[in-house]
Amino acid sequence: MAPPEEHAEAGTWRRGRSGAGELSLRVASALVLVPLALGSAYLGGAAFLAVWGAAAGIVLWEWTALVGEPRHVPVMAAGAAAFSSGAVLLGLGRPGAALGVLALGAIAVTGLAGSGRKAWIAAGGTYAGAMLAAPAALRSDAEFGLLAIVLLFAVVWTTDVMAYFAGRALGGPKLWPAISPSKTWSGAIAGTVGATIVGSALSTLAGLDRMVILALVCAILSVAAQAGDLLESALKRRFGAKNASELIPGHGGLMDRLDGFVAVAVVACFLGLARGGFAAPARGFLIW
Repeated sequence: MAPPEEHAEAGTWRRGRSGAGELSLRVASALVLVPLALGSAYLGGAAFLAVWGAAAGIVLWEWTALVGEPRHVPVMAAGAAAFSSGAVLLGLGRPGAALGVLALGAIAVTGLAGSGRKAWIAAGGTYAGAMLAAPAALRSDAEFGLLAIVLLFAVVWTTDVMAYFAGRALGGPKLWPAISPSKTWSGAIAGTVGATIVGSALSTLAGLDRMVILALVCAILSVAAQAGDLLESALKRRFGAKNASELIPGHGGLMDRLDGFVAVAVVACFLGLARGGFAAPARGFLIW
């Protein structure tokens, strides 16, 4: 069981379920979420875009509720229009136009936000848009897109699992107690080492070259995953919430499960676009 987390506004401490009960719920939820993630990645195309477009919409809903946005309905309507339009354009092979639509959607979402919330909603719109755009751009690469997404899943999941169990078993100094009291340096290091090993092994099985560079990339992505987790923890601490929502039993909200993946996908996408352009972003990410 994760240690109790401080409620930022009330100054109280809240405890979760027992360790065994929480772990059972996590495993049960994972048995649903993992096949959905892998299945949509394998199918690609419309199925992949539909899953990640829906995820972006749910995350925007969780974000706006978390920050207490009073004009929830118009913000969500603008976000849904942007995500659906962006997904269609990505499916038609027009990533530049899709990014433009998502950027306009973030602007519209911000403009519709209530007074005093615009900066937070702008950040949420950008965050949710990245959840759709980054994985979709990588998966659009016909040759290496599936491998890129599977590698990202492997890095993020290994980081989470190794950090969770190593942190519980080894304990030690806290990573950032003011933001996330349960995370330890031992867990962070174990997560990075484990993700580097698993990511390198997967790259080797896939027949990729330049393994030293790919191992370094996997380590960087693991650190990015943990940074994304801490960023979301800081957001929840700022608004006095334990979870983004209670949508997923044992896991909290969808944003609680995808915070690390969003960060990893964005880093991998920028790297891939810089080296392979819109024509081959996954190749640019994987081939050195």
